[in-house]
Amino acid sequence: MFEKLRIHEHMEVTTANGEHVGTVDEVKDDQIKLTRSDSSDGAHHFIAFDNVERVADNRVYLKQGTPVPMGVGAN
Repeated sequence: MFEKLRIHEHMEVTTANGEHVGTVDEVKDDQIKLTRSDSSDGAHHFIAFDNVERVADNRVYLKQGTPVPMGVGAN
């Protein structure tokens, strides 16, 4: 289990395979808010902490099979 305190602004968020999903804008409640600049629709998107596998190498790795919000990176 990761420590959510290790997640901070500007960290890269990737799929389990290392594909870019987005960049952390902020940690809000039990979610990671992604920057708008990484989305094709210009909106903020959120990833629940339950979908995080690990935090390593200044990256947040999502669990295998985590659905990536529409309009974000790996779509």
